Amino acid sequence: MKVIKALSLSLLFFVASCSSVRVTTDYDTSTDFSKYKTFAFYKKGIDKVEISDLDKRRILKAIESELMAKGFTKSKNPDILVNIFTKSRQKVDVYDNSYYFGWHPWYYGPNFGMHVSKYTEGTLFIDLIDAKKKELAWQGIGSGALNTSGNVAKKEERIRNFVAEIMAKYPPK
Repeated sequence: MKVIKALSLSLLFFVASCSSVRVTTDYDTSTDFSKYKTFAFYKKGIDKVEISDLDKRRILKAIESELMAKGFTKSKNPDILVNIFTKSRQKVDVYDNSYYFGWHPWYYGPNFGMHVSKYTEGTLFIDLIDAKKKELAWQGIGSGALNTSGNVAKKEERIRNFVAEIMAKYPPK
């Protein structure tokens, strides 16, 4: 019974760690974030991001939605410029499945051995730049496993989740 509980707990932890987004932020402590009411996307910076145009649009749409929910409006003369940057890397996790019961094609019984999991970890940087000073005011960084299954709906949901988790930290408290 203890083995089953331990396996359930470790499986829950694994699933949670794959679906969660780890977020960190940094900001200029002298900035009055309440003065920012309008935004625009920093096209020069966004054009340099090396991801598909479809994913760029998904990210920008999610950021726009989050900022508008916070009371911002899009403007040709903005208070802040929004820039993004992405990076990804392959990750390999090894899990010790030393002892548990499970089904196998050739028998039902204990399973001994290791499990190797490969996935892509993505990082999304969202920069909010003071448009007048041309200085970075706030940066949110989210990292987590990417959905590479090819399912467009899941990909869109994952991007919205990434952006929402990052933007939940804005403005700094």
